[in-house]
Amino acid sequence: MLDEMDYVTRHEPPETRRAKAQGGVEARLTEAAVMLAMASYILDSASEATVSIHPDGEHAKRFDIPAWLRRAGFEKRESLGRTPYGGTYRRGLETVVVNPRSGVGDLVGVVDGRIVVIECKGGTINSTHAGQLSRLRSGLCEAVGLLMARPDDGAREIAAVP
Repeated sequence: MLDEMDYVTRHEPPETRRAKAQGGVEARLTEAAVMLAMASYILDSASEATVSIHPDGEHAKRFDIPAWLRRAGFEKRESLGRTPYGGTYRRGLETVVVNPRSGVGDLVGVVDGRIVVIECKGGTINSTHAGQLSRLRSGLCEAVGLLMARPDDGAREIAAVP
């Protein structure tokens, strides 16, 4: 069973932010970690579900998506695209498709017959530094804006930020 620490990466902050981070180290949820947390939430909420996450190359550099999926009990069944992390991963009746494709939402899933589209943003979760807090707020605004710019197709739209 994974816990919240399986999503968090730790980084040494610059000297100017060190005092504002709990313990002197910044804890971050990367955008890919937020995508996987939301995928996990959807899969845990349904008896049978398929979700598709759409990370770009930068997301995959900052968070090891295949390693997280392996720890969560998923097995890669087939490759997709030219990236080493793209593909179809299965765990029982649950499927996660990792497709590095832009313009379709960070996560798209079908839950109980209804399409769910989630826009995700990452950020530092243990800092009181004004710049880090501002980045979290702007990430939320960007996620909401991206959802509002989508065509109205009846999908349930969710903004997910730390």
